Amino acid sequence: MAPIEILYTIFSLTLTVTGLSMVGLALRAYVDTARDSMLQLSIGFALVVAAAVGTTISAFLTDFAGARSLLTVNYVFTEIGYLFVIYSIISRR
Repeated sequence: MAPIEILYTIFSLTLTVTGLSMVGLALRAYVDTARDSMLQLSIGFALVVAAAVGTTISAFLTDFAGARSLLTVNYVFTEIGYLFVIYSIISRR
């Protein structure tokens, strides 16, 4: 495995662990407060994590072929996730 691939894997794992921590914290806040914004926040971070994990797995399975397609799918899921995060912040209820 090339050094850049090792770095890519390390950063992907770091993003996954921290992202899933955020999902867990938001879900716990949702259970404690029953605020819909916490559920929206957890969905947003779950989508961001799914994009990272899916892209990493797909990249290694395809030997990094089709990078444009991988990045496009990654950005779509990440953007939808961040839209959930933004909505959770600006929603009133």
